[in-house]
Amino acid sequence: MIRVGITGQPGFVGTHLYNLLGTLPEEFERVPFRDEFFSDESALRNFVKRCDGIVHLAAMNRHPDPQILYDTNVQLVKQLIAAMEAEKVTPHILFSSSTQEERNNPYGDSKKEGRRLFQEWAERTGGQFTGCVIPNVFGPYGRPNYNSVVATFCHKLIHGETPEIQVDGSIKLIYVGDLCHEFLRILRSGKAVNPYPVPFGAEKKVSELLAIFGRFKKLYFGQGIIPALNGHFEVQLFNTFCGYIDHRTFFPFPLQKHTDARGSFVETVKLDGIGGQISFSTTVPGITRGNHYHTRKIERFAVIRGRARIELRKFGTTDKMTFELDGKHPAFVDMPVWYSHNITNIGDEDLYTIFWINEFYDPSDHDTFFEKV
Repeated sequence: MIRVGITGQPGFVGTHLYNLLGTLPEEFERVPFRDEFFSDESALRNFVKRCDGIVHLAAMNRHPDPQILYDTNVQLVKQLIAAMEAEKVTPHILFSSSTQEERNNPYGDSKKEGRRLFQEWAERTGGQFTGCVIPNVFGPYGRPNYNSVVATFCHKLIHGETPEIQVDGSIKLIYVGDLCHEFLRILRSGKAVNPYPVPFGAEKKVSELLAIFGRFKKLYFGQGIIPALNGHFEVQLFNTFCGYIDHRTFFPFPLQKHTDARGSFVETVKLDGIGGQISFSTTVPGITRGNHYHTRKIERFAVIRGRARIELRKFGTTDKMTFELDGKHPAFVDMPVWYSHNITNIGDEDLYTIFWINEFYDPSDHDTFFEKV
């Protein structure tokens, strides 16, 4: 069992990493962290002595005064080092640095200095230190105009704004889930490397990213069509895009029902060049299916007969959404990643539901985790 703490736990990467660790309780124990610990020396010392590994993510990314940004980030490193030396502990430190180290700006300079200070600490105490130099991180629920250009593009397109390209450069990208898995790989290995250039997942021009998201908006947001996803990277981009949709107003998405003497016909899923798995089920009155979440899968529930209640709750929160669907007016609800979800038959006849998911079920890599809504 590896006890892991994350400074900056409430942030974009910290939240994803903390949640991922929660899916591996037999291997990792999470040591909770609060930002207030940096203002409470005893709390910070108690935190570091409980950890076998610390992923140091806490940092200031933007500030109008570049000196304050630099000083804040360096001070956070010094405080963490002081707490470890006071407690005489040497957990494996994983430091989140950035490729901006090469740009000689205050943020990059603060990261370079932080990496130097941790390296000195490791040499002085015999501790383990891995200085992760990370490319541009993207993923669902990042903050627009702050975390990445990807978050900004998705937010603006979905909210009817026109994104602007300042410089059409080529950027190296890593999906937040892949970065978190890389952190776990380093913690498992126990190897100390500094600097460690974290491998990027893809390299794209800014205009290429905008074109992909524009296609997502036209097909999925505009017409409910699942777009062609050319490879694993575009699946990650699509999951990211969907993270910025206001599900309360976007769903249920109406479907067209065709009726004649033979009965009724409803097109539930239109796939723009991708397949996946479509399933049909009947559910007797009063029964609930689901109560689980996925970290990568794209999934759709389409009700075509009977009455259903579909519930979703974002993992780690108490914020629940509830939709009621009636097969007399066929409709669907899509399940965002990291949302626990279920469906209940609330009628007095069998409920007919079609389920679609973008990959075949694999018992050895199921990506399905039990969590009551």
